[in-house]
Amino acid sequence: MSERKPTALILGGGPDAEREVSLRSAALVAAAVRAGGAFDVVERTVGAVALADLRAMPGAVVWPVLHGPFGEGGPMQDLLEADGRPYVGCGPGAARLAMDKIATKMIAAQSGTLTAEACVLNPRDAACPLPLPVVVKPIFEGSTIGLHVCRTAEQWRAAHEDAARSGRPCMIERFVPGREITVGVLEREPGRLSVLPAIEIIPADGLYDYEAKYTRNDTRYVVNPPLPPAVLEEASSGAERLASAIGVRGLARADFIVAEADGRPRLLEINTMPGMTDHSLVPMAAAAAGLDMPRLCTLILERALRGAENAR
Repeated sequence: MSERKPTALILGGGPDAEREVSLRSAALVAAAVRAGGAFDVVERTVGAVALADLRAMPGAVVWPVLHGPFGEGGPMQDLLEADGRPYVGCGPGAARLAMDKIATKMIAAQSGTLTAEACVLNPRDAACPLPLPVVVKPIFEGSTIGLHVCRTAEQWRAAHEDAARSGRPCMIERFVPGREITVGVLEREPGRLSVLPAIEIIPADGLYDYEAKYTRNDTRYVVNPPLPPAVLEEASSGAERLASAIGVRGLARADFIVAEADGRPRLLEINTMPGMTDHSLVPMAAAAAGLDMPRLCTLILERALRGAENAR
C-alpha cells in the first residue's frame, strides 16, 4: 500500500492591490506542485481571510502565494502562526521588516549592503528634501504600485499630490541611473540560504513598472548578465546577507541598481513572496540553476515541512 502524500494548501488572491498577480502566481504554483507529484493540492481563493476560515481549509502545509501588505507584510503570517500548520515564507516579524522599505534600508546599511539615500515623504512639506531626480514610492507596497520617477518640479508636485491624496506613507529615494538586476534567494535546507543566478532587467521604455513586470512582452531578461564578476558577487552576497539579517525563510528576491557612476549595486528592495507567474524572475533564475518549476515548488514546500519538524 503506497504512503499517502501530504496535501499542500495553495492560497491566492488576498485584499491587496496585487490580487490579480497573486491569482496568476497561485494558479501556476498549484499546477507545478501537481506536476511534481509529491503533494496533493487544494487551491483556495481568499480575501482578508479570517482565522476560522483558514482553519477550516484542508492541508498539511500552507503556501500563501499572496502579494502586498496583508498577504506578505505580517497580517497573513500572524494568522498562519495562530493556525499552527507549517507554511511557506517568512514569519510575521521578518515579513513586516521586509515590507517596510525604510526598515529594509536600515538593515541593509547595518549588514554592509549599499542603498540609495532616502527619507520619508511628509505631505505637509511641499518642497522635495532631496535634489531631483528622485523616486517616490509607497513604503508598504510592492510591484511598483504608486511609484513615481520625478525628474522635474512638475513631476515632483504630481507625486507629492498623489501621495497626499492616497494617505499611504511614502518614501523619497535618490534616483540612481544604472542597470537593474535582481538576485533570487532560496532556502534549500532549513536555515541555509543560497543565491540564484542574477538576472538583468531591460524594460523597453526604461522603467520596470507594473505593466513591464506582468503584462508586456517586450521586457528583456538576461540571466547571468555581462557584468564584472565583482559586481555580481557584491549583489549576490548583499542579497544573502540582507535576507539572513531580516530572517527570510523559503524564498525571496532582492532588487538592485548597478550605478552608472561607480559600477556598484545599490539595493532597491527585497520581496519575501516574489511573483511566480510566467513573467516572474525567481522561476527564471531557478531554471537557469537547474530547477524547473515543479521541482522548485516541491523543494519550497518540502523545506517548509522540514523546518517545522526541526522546530519541534
